[in-house]
Amino acid sequence: MYRMFAIAALACVAVQAHAKVDASQAQRLGRDLTPLGAEQAANADGSIPAWTGGVTPPASYQRGMHHPDPYAADSELYRVDSSNLDTYREALPEGLADLLSRHPDYYLRVFPTRRSAAVPERIYRATRDNATRAELIANGNGIRGAAAGIPFPIPQEGMEVIWNHILHYKGDQNHFINNQAVVINGNSNLIKRDRAIYYVYNREGMTTAALDNTLLYYKYVVTAPAKLAGTALVVQDPLDQVLTTRRAWRYSPDSRRVRRLPLLAYDSVQPDTSDLATADVVDSFNGAPDRYEWNLVGKQEMLVPYNSYAVHQKGIAYERIVLPRTLNPELLRYERHRVWVVDATLRTGYNHPYAARRFYVDEDSWQILAVDLRDKNGELIGLQESHPISYYEVPMFSSTLETLYHLQDNNYFVDGLDNNEPMYNFDVNLSPRDFSPQALRRSGN
Repeated sequence: MYRMFAIAALACVAVQAHAKVDASQAQRLGRDLTPLGAEQAANADGSIPAWTGGVTPPASYQRGMHHPDPYAADSELYRVDSSNLDTYREALPEGLADLLSRHPDYYLRVFPTRRSAAVPERIYRATRDNATRAELIANGNGIRGAAAGIPFPIPQEGMEVIWNHILHYKGDQNHFINNQAVVINGNSNLIKRDRAIYYVYNREGMTTAALDNTLLYYKYVVTAPAKLAGTALVVQDPLDQVLTTRRAWRYSPDSRRVRRLPLLAYDSVQPDTSDLATADVVDSFNGAPDRYEWNLVGKQEMLVPYNSYAVHQKGIAYERIVLPRTLNPELLRYERHRVWVVDATLRTGYNHPYAARRFYVDEDSWQILAVDLRDKNGELIGLQESHPISYYEVPMFSSTLETLYHLQDNNYFVDGLDNNEPMYNFDVNLSPRDFSPQALRRSGN
């Protein structure tokens, strides 16, 4: 009842040797497909409605606010917990089902499906252009023929879906302050970071010629706790990370020196995460896809985090959100959505704690919503979730909270806590010069 693979949809985009689609296929965008490539129509029983353009911001919203919940009047449809898990198991990521079975007091609040994802019109136009010219290169480790929009709105293989996620629109630049929490043995520690991102690929007017193999620039400065304050990091991220490796520098206030990090990718540990998070789990997956084999399983209706405005609201105490074993389920929202299911299997000769991953990628936004994580023995060891909202002022659809549960020891990591911080500033004036090693030293002082 709850499982549905879109066999017909896959038949018309069967795996081929190239990525580009012909003009007749591209013309489906904005017709039976949304401008980003999702099925525009409702599902058979109407539990997933038709996409009609995305969210309409509440009348009370003013730019700079924490985004008020446009669906606050929705009534909860039902709950899923360990007592009725078997009824809904096929509609759940395996990691989420495991989390529910381990914690009888944890539950999912399931609400009506709201297809709220939207991006600027220029991203829709760029996506239509990309559909007939984008292609994978370097064994899938890079792309060409695409800029600004989704490169593969009608995907033919798993690696194209992952590239769609990596390149989905998250604004031109933004500055924000938020917190991450490391939860070990039920005790949580917060680290506050002042962050900035300058996106290159999605910028207005960007062309394939002007990209120069650059995806984004990223910087953060730790502002609390006091023992870590002043620690800073800057990252220069290329588009093809096999051709040009990611460059990262870290500033330590103890030594007052900037040090080039030899590697901040793949399975290297994120700084200040107590070994709970690898570099490639940021934004659910980032970086070069070259160490995995990617398989497009199909499209499926799933219960996934969506429209997570309740946990995003201003003023909520972080200890109310971050509980000893899980996030507070009373603040989370799940909906039924169609997702692309992609399996990643570690290639021979490489090591990673996650030898196999199953990704659940939102058809409307290309945001990864959940990931099942398995070790080299095939044992389920982790679950990632992205709790997304629509940021009205851009507009864009992206996570407000990201979690990584270590299922076997009940420890977890959460990033994005900003309820008691200023809201994202998407109008900040940034340039690539702000992300140099020299700028890093100035930021840390």
